[in-house]
Amino acid sequence: MTNMSLMFDAIDEPAPGPKWAARWHRSWPSYEAWFITRGGDNGPSRSACHSAMKKYMPEIVAVYDRLVELAGGTDRAARFLSTWCPPRYLGGCSLATAADERDVRLVRNYDLSPELNEGLLLRTEWSGRAVMGMVEFLWGLSDGINDAGLSIALAYGGRSETGKGFGITTILRYILETCDTVEEALVVLDRIPSHMAYNLVLADASGNTASVELSPGGGVAIMDKAIATNHQSGPQPAERPGFTRSFERHTHLNDMQINPTHLNRQFLQKPLFQDRYREGFGTLFTAEYNPKTREIGLTLAGQRWNHSLDNFVEGQRVAHYSQSFDQTPIRLPQRQTAKVADWSMAAHIDWSTIDWHLVASDYASGRGCPIPSYVLDQSALQ
Repeated sequence: MTNMSLMFDAIDEPAPGPKWAARWHRSWPSYEAWFITRGGDNGPSRSACHSAMKKYMPEIVAVYDRLVELAGGTDRAARFLSTWCPPRYLGGCSLATAADERDVRLVRNYDLSPELNEGLLLRTEWSGRAVMGMVEFLWGLSDGINDAGLSIALAYGGRSETGKGFGITTILRYILETCDTVEEALVVLDRIPSHMAYNLVLADASGNTASVELSPGGGVAIMDKAIATNHQSGPQPAERPGFTRSFERHTHLNDMQINPTHLNRQFLQKPLFQDRYREGFGTLFTAEYNPKTREIGLTLAGQRWNHSLDNFVEGQRVAHYSQSFDQTPIRLPQRQTAKVADWSMAAHIDWSTIDWHLVASDYASGRGCPIPSYVLDQSALQ
């Protein structure tokens, strides 16, 4: 067996302060290496990023400014945190909502490598309202819920081209900071451009649900059914549907006839559940959102961890992931040697030595490899 683990933290900090700053200092070295390697320094200027924030998200500019201050106030930190026209990034995921006259649920599987997730459930009141969700890019959200019960989650749309727009995780943060209903969120999505193709599902406390496809640089298509995986309905083909099994998962979601309270069970088994952790495509967590009670149930490697927006309790859990070696062989980049494929070495990696461009290239083409395979300076693993 190959074994990997990820530490999950549940943190409550109403206003940006020392807890967020500590998380920044912990995570920024890896994000900075990614940002530099992927050409982030050649992106929009700090002033252009701030202007974009003021134009599209004026309600949270003060929050953004405070986070930049806590991050040290550097130009690179300011540009990174804005996520205005950022370097491209990829991911997996299955999403669905279900509602009836009594209940509503939004459920998502987050599929990626354990080394590429922050493992942070954060509760905030940054703009005066309570928001709780799984963090990406240190303040954005891959999924979350607010005090009105509005819930939202994202999935990569299967295309790596980019356009002029914001990173999707910041858009999700903005929606939960400013909207109460699915209808209000759809207006925002029509107004704020995403820099890449993404699929979203939404649900609110009244039982309204929606699924939308976002195009790079702007454009929203509303889908008939509130489900999503990693391809879109337009003429552009998904880049790696065989690797992500996107169509297989989508067909399963589309064929389901299930009540809201049973929806989560579907995500804990195949074909929605993924265990290809060595290939960078395993289910790191399943999140079940209840818009009526404003709660989230996280399933981490088979263990349930419940949180309430109204009665949030901080804590920490470790999820251990494993996969048998008798499955798909690891395909290493030609420049590497097999000895760095052992995940037991992951704890010793200097993450600034990772070739993040190669990670993205291989991931997009379906050649999933363990992150240790991409260390540029292999002497660091001796």
